[in-house]
Amino acid sequence: MGLLGVPGLRLLLPSPLRASLLVLRARCFPSRAMFGFASYYGDHMVLQKEPAGAVVWGYGEPGAAVTVVLSGAGGLVVMKKTARVKGPSGTWTTVLDPMDQGGPYALTAGQGSENVTLRDVYFGDVWLCSGQSNMAMTVLQVGSAVRSCRLSAVRSCRLRQGSGRAQLDDLERIDLPWSIPTAENLGHGNFTYFSAVCWLLGRYLYEALRYPLGLVEAAWGGTPIEAWSSPRALRACGLLGDAERGTPELPFSLFSSISPQQQLSGPQTPSVLWNAMIHPLLNMTLRGVAWYQGEANAFLHTDQYNCTFPALIADWRRAFHAGSVGQTELLLPFGFVQLSTYRQQSPADSFARLRWHQTADLGVVPNARMPGTFMAVAMDLGDERSPYGSIHPRDKQNVAHRLQLGARAVAYGEKNVIFQGPYPTRAVLEVTRGLLNVTYSQELVWRRRDTRAFEVCCSSPPSPCGWLPAPVVAVESRRVTLALAGCGGLVLALRYAWAEWPCDYQSCVLYNSWGLPAPPFLLDALAAGETPGRSQPAGGREMLLLPGSRFSPGI
Repeated sequence: MGLLGVPGLRLLLPSPLRASLLVLRARCFPSRAMFGFASYYGDHMVLQKEPAGAVVWGYGEPGAAVTVVLSGAGGLVVMKKTARVKGPSGTWTTVLDPMDQGGPYALTAGQGSENVTLRDVYFGDVWLCSGQSNMAMTVLQVGSAVRSCRLSAVRSCRLRQGSGRAQLDDLERIDLPWSIPTAENLGHGNFTYFSAVCWLLGRYLYEALRYPLGLVEAAWGGTPIEAWSSPRALRACGLLGDAERGTPELPFSLFSSISPQQQLSGPQTPSVLWNAMIHPLLNMTLRGVAWYQGEANAFLHTDQYNCTFPALIADWRRAFHAGSVGQTELLLPFGFVQLSTYRQQSPADSFARLRWHQTADLGVVPNARMPGTFMAVAMDLGDERSPYGSIHPRDKQNVAHRLQLGARAVAYGEKNVIFQGPYPTRAVLEVTRGLLNVTYSQELVWRRRDTRAFEVCCSSPPSPCGWLPAPVVAVESRRVTLALAGCGGLVLALRYAWAEWPCDYQSCVLYNSWGLPAPPFLLDALAAGETPGRSQPAGGREMLLLPGSRFSPGI
């Protein structure tokens, strides 16, 4: 019998439709036998290469034996695995032996007289790309020069947007099954498929690595981080009410801390995207994650993001490690894009606070709270004339370029790759001259004379901080000298690029020699004191620059 009991139907259906019908049959006829791969396996796919083993799973008759065969050129058998179909779930799982990069291969699963074969399968690195609309922006939306690039070794798959009240074990639908890049599947339409950031990241990584890349997109515009978080991760940040604590499935009622005016619904509801778009992927062996999200949280639970984001990262890592039977590494590399811009001249600081919270209030990554992470700074890539709204800047090439630098350094361990912009390490206050000398970690390029990029706090708690401009007087090698007119000798905090729209396109104040912008920061400037064996600099008083949050309203 064929799929859904129709003789011969299996031979007539492409693998994506077969997968969809398998899921449909599992829902409609749970007691009847079925056989096939899970939804997101298909022709042209990329499976994770060594040192990990790729997890392969699907559906079958409970209790039946399934044979999985990997074949190379001419049908030569490379590997054979057997698995037993578990009841009552009716699923089977096996882990392939670690494979070198390359292909093509055929992957066949057989149960009794039934066989399903996936063709043109390669082994390489698999990256999951997730987030909201800036991740969903397609190659079509960012420029024709990018669309013209075709690389058959970079394969893509895009999940259909879906939400669920309970955790799903498999995907309900796939918008773009595993595909070789074409003009159509790279630029199907606005905010459909395929993600420009994801595709460009894969393209740049391929140019550096020279082996296949598999890209899986799971994105939905306008969604907060809470929708992508499991109940377990939300509980870690105290964002579930007492009624939801301990509930294994979706906490479909509202957060305990949310106001009636902020009621969430649809894809914004807590955990619904985790349930329907991430949980079904947990068996997949991954090499890394790329994340572009946060705009929604600039307006919702902004000051909880310093908990919800690290919690999501840690939770996804544990879940993918467990779901892949330990094949996805526990410290799964996790890259993200720091928020770009929204409105010029806006007095609001929610975007600035969110950028800071994206680093767990430490300014740079990786750090102690966010190990194994890397960040692409994007605050200098604003696009006021974007036809998709200024919150959707079109320059995704620089975003992906900065991401791939971080991936190469953090995920692939390339020692000589510079992936971070300059960051302050020391400050010396010259009280008599009214100057603050800030030393950075790298050689500096002074690209723009902006009088408000640096600000100092000149008052004492508990009174509100009086932030005053600290104009740049000079930039020499690794040192910036700031004027403290109007501040006197009392400097309690220092911040940089603390605005919704900190600078025009590629025109922030400070960059390094590789064109990477200095990230924004908020630092407490505390007197170093008389430490034994440590002398104060001549003519000045050293300040300790510590990641701070005491002097910014709302933090």
